[in-house]
Amino acid sequence: MDPTQCREKLKQLMATETRELKELATLLEREHAHLEGNDVEALEAAALERQECVGRISKIDEERRALCSAQGYSSDLKGIEDLIRWCDPKGALAGGWAECSAAAARCRQLNDDNGVLVAARLQQVQARLGKLVADRGDAVTYGPRGGYGSSASGRMLTTEA
Repeated sequence: MDPTQCREKLKQLMATETRELKELATLLEREHAHLEGNDVEALEAAALERQECVGRISKIDEERRALCSAQGYSSDLKGIEDLIRWCDPKGALAGGWAECSAAAARCRQLNDDNGVLVAARLQQVQARLGKLVADRGDAVTYGPRGGYGSSASGRMLTTEA
């Protein structure tokens, strides 16, 4: 593949990835609203949509990595940047690459924000469960079948001293 063909393929991949990343950002924002509203059903549907979108982005990434490999470059960030320099010495792709990178950074931030909210909710649930268990006055242990069991007395482990 000559540099012109490579540049056009990269341009197309960047545009598609940027579009998908913007869609992912929208989905992550919607997911955040569902998390805040405790809307479990909508959250499950949003998670499925998000996974489909991430799958599409992964396919685009695979295509870009394959393009790098086919031209003899590594498939990491340095290889992609080297490929861009080779096929686009005038910098026509710089704007598209910057937009794609910014969209990816936005998705990363939104995902991190959702992770913080999920972690906070989990802490709240754990605190409530801890309060419920503490109110029972029993120690909580695992039963012989792996489930929770409780006992107010100790258990003999061996009869030999």
